[in-house]
Amino acid sequence: MRSIRRGDTGPAVSEIRSILAGLELLVDPAPESSDQAPSGKAINGATSDEALFDEGLENAVRAFQQSRGLGVDGMVGDETWRALDGARWRLGSRTLFHSVPDALTGEDVRALQERMLEMGYDAGRTDSIYGARTARAVAQFQREVGLTPDGSCGPQTMKALRRLGRKVVGGRPQWLREAEAFRQSGPNLVGKTIVIDPGHGGGDDSGVVVPDGPLRWTEADLVFDLATRLEGRLAAAGMRVHLTRGPQPAEPISAADRAALANSLGADLLISLHLDGQASTAAEGVATYHYGTESGLSSTVAERLANLVQREIVVRTGMHDCRTHAKTWDLLRLTRMPTVRVDLGYLTSPVDRERLINPMFREQIVEAILAAVQRMYFPVERDVPTGSIDVRQLRLALAERT
Repeated sequence: MRSIRRGDTGPAVSEIRSILAGLELLVDPAPESSDQAPSGKAINGATSDEALFDEGLENAVRAFQQSRGLGVDGMVGDETWRALDGARWRLGSRTLFHSVPDALTGEDVRALQERMLEMGYDAGRTDSIYGARTARAVAQFQREVGLTPDGSCGPQTMKALRRLGRKVVGGRPQWLREAEAFRQSGPNLVGKTIVIDPGHGGGDDSGVVVPDGPLRWTEADLVFDLATRLEGRLAAAGMRVHLTRGPQPAEPISAADRAALANSLGADLLISLHLDGQASTAAEGVATYHYGTESGLSSTVAERLANLVQREIVVRTGMHDCRTHAKTWDLLRLTRMPTVRVDLGYLTSPVDRERLINPMFREQIVEAILAAVQRMYFPVERDVPTGSIDVRQLRLALAERT
């Protein structure tokens, strides 16, 4: 679809306004009188056919894109529209069922998956996709409460869900299984598969771009350099390493496609590298993100990796600590392995930029991430203090520990 952008009008703009207003990201004033709407619903003083994509709507789209980990351009293309369409649904507002090949997706699906997990049913990852595993979990629940086990979630199933409380204590099943599988894999990096995802790249998607005199620094180029440096260090430590893209892909690569690649490789970990940008040059520092929801559902293994990466980078580089955060972004949500995204500073900050354009500083970041990955595989009782691993002696340290 052609991107819908500022200055456009029509029913699609009206739909976008309605969804964002429902998400409380946009306040649409009511029409002054009913005679303003001779045909269609009045939006912002205009009919649905005349609804305008104005500055307020552009800002709301940007806020939505940022909250979902999408490219923040203020326009509604295919990826942003799919995210908007999924965000409009609330659990119980429609009947959910397993559909092949086009599965139902949306916030209502994610809420149902969370509910199933809280009650002890294995719905898999809360990926907002009503797949076969979610349908089996719903059918098992229906069977136990005396409903027809058809795997769909309609009014009767919703009524039963509202009657019953949580059954699982001590952690959700899939995160317990994930943590146990990770523990059993052992401390050695040799043979494990890791995917490094340099953000952006492809077509005209350069991410954050900052002119600096005769030079032009881009997020896509800097994180690709970091990714290739990290690839070499992890490979030297014995890991199988894959990058999600080359230096100059012909087309932009969506988060869903990057997640699908990592899933197809059966990766043990995925680390996505990004830089940030802000209108204010005072914004600086590093932040790390892992999968987690507002209700507290979180991948405990990914959360631990995020904390290790964040602490190692802060201690080894002295960057400002913007802490770790839980998000439901597509790359974090759709991957089947522990995944973190690291925003390695603000390219718009003179302080961060001066560091990031220095190859030696980028080597410090690489060493910090390598140390965090190694610590990730140490049992908690055998962990070491932050900043203490000498990554230059990593092979020797691995041999001694294993």
